[in-house]
Amino acid sequence: MTHWFHRNPLKATAPVAFNYYGVAAGPAASKICSDLRSTRARLLELFTDLSCNPEMMKNASDSYFSLLQGFINSLDESTQESKLRYIQNFKWTDTLQGQVPSITEDEAKEVHRSLKIAAGIFKHLKESHIPKLITPAEKGRDLEARLLEAYVVQCQAEAQEVTIARAIELKHAPGLIAALAYETANFYQKADHTLSSLEPAYSAKWRKYLHLKMCFYTAYAYCYHGQTLLASDKCGEAIRSLQEAEKFYAKAEALCKEYGETKGPGPTVKPSGHLFFRKLGNLVKNTLEKCQRENGFIYFQKIPTEAPQLELKANYGLVEPVPFEFPPTSVHWTPDTLAAFDLTKRPKDDSTKPKPEEVVKPVKEPDIKPQKDTGCYIS
Repeated sequence: MTHWFHRNPLKATAPVAFNYYGVAAGPAASKICSDLRSTRARLLELFTDLSCNPEMMKNASDSYFSLLQGFINSLDESTQESKLRYIQNFKWTDTLQGQVPSITEDEAKEVHRSLKIAAGIFKHLKESHIPKLITPAEKGRDLEARLLEAYVVQCQAEAQEVTIARAIELKHAPGLIAALAYETANFYQKADHTLSSLEPAYSAKWRKYLHLKMCFYTAYAYCYHGQTLLASDKCGEAIRSLQEAEKFYAKAEALCKEYGETKGPGPTVKPSGHLFFRKLGNLVKNTLEKCQRENGFIYFQKIPTEAPQLELKANYGLVEPVPFEFPPTSVHWTPDTLAAFDLTKRPKDDSTKPKPEEVVKPVKEPDIKPQKDTGCYIS
């Protein structure tokens, strides 16, 4: 799906040494700190490793977060926080204000599941952890509710794109494809609306992407709805539906150009260059011409002035976030291990002295070259 899904830049993070001299007073505490350093380093390496697969990423994240749990939650599984909850600050860049054309069926399933898992992670953070922050997220920052909600909905929409591509390949009923496309367009519209109150200087590019995808899948919905109407001998209404598909496809084409010219975070993808995009234009044109021919020879029906209302509900293929939970606390965390951290030995923080602002280097993302466009088929 290279150059089809818009992505904001990867978040970069400042190094964390987990060195608590004097505080980590015993071998068990020192081992926890050492393991945290190595598992965090491994996890960050995988973000830019092109050979990484979902299993590798899950194993690495579970290894790190199972150790980090001892810094967050009480070991007795109560609602109490760990005494180490505020021992370490983490610094990240901000994605907005800071810094495959053809896939196999197995790859499509992996993309589909990964996006549902991602939606579940964003949802879990938004509902269960962000409210516990001692300092509320600033407006427009990555941990702010609007951005997290936009990520949840965008992941759902993109996962449904895979479902639609699969439904088209399997030649499912036009009514189902129209309903899925309509629901997907609504997802993109919802995500765009969620970002509408953000500063355009850093949200405009993302919003252009969401808007063009909304128009694209609305065109899909009207196109396949037109096929459904024609099959029901409602040729006049079918023509009007196809005309509306033509209008939204033209909007999507114009927005693709605007998106490419809009400055903002993240690499610029090129959806209009995909055969999957161009095929819709041909499909709309050919289906509309067919409807017009049949209406001229067979049906002689009046073409409505108003476009048909799309009140379509998909009964199959709708995407819900996969519920997410952090891994259990590592077995290395025991009461004795926790006791080995002596917070009374922690150096005093002299807040009267100004501290130099730490610069976090951006993540050097791999340069993924687009492959030959063979049509975004799922085989």
